[in-house]
Amino acid sequence: MTTLAEQARRLKAPRRGLPHLWLVTDSQRLPDPLPAARRLPSGSGIILRHYDDPGRLALTRQLRRIAAQRRLVLLLAGPPPAGLAAGADGAHLAEARTRYWRRPRRGFRVTCAAHSLPALRRAERAGADAVLLSPAFPTASHPNARTLGPLRLAALCRQARLPVIALGGIDARGARRLAGARLAGLAAIAGLAIASRAHGN
Repeated sequence: MTTLAEQARRLKAPRRGLPHLWLVTDSQRLPDPLPAARRLPSGSGIILRHYDDPGRLALTRQLRRIAAQRRLVLLLAGPPPAGLAAGADGAHLAEARTRYWRRPRRGFRVTCAAHSLPALRRAERAGADAVLLSPAFPTASHPNARTLGPLRLAALCRQARLPVIALGGIDARGARRLAGARLAGLAAIAGLAIASRAHGN
């Protein structure tokens, strides 16, 4: 049985220097992302959300240390200047914020959330490095959201002009169902947290 990390390594789409595998944090579903971060393969990425968590700054510092030790890419969800000030490698923008940002320096990575083709187009026009397209499958983060499913997600990937990272209900089984899509990466919350617990963390 292949793992999610192994599925991510098989992706062949252009990466623009971005990881194939992403851990997305969630203050409710993954309040302590540190064990999962430590289990990520070298070269993976982390998107730190934890938006209203009072310990977000301390968590950013801890993840930054882990990222440096394990050669991970750390993005901070929110405006690029905040990510730059926190010492992150880049920023991740909500769909509603896609139009309103500037790259603070060369090499600073910016990804955008998207849930539709119009959102993909906005991210492309804004100059994002990649887009996180969701929800691929049913997810506890957005239990009532309409899912894309393998066919719709694959169709959107074919129309995209920038790398697409799938998010939402992604685990090893789900990744296998997306094998035909032109994906540049896979992102998960529970899928990677469960894998981390299975390794004894």
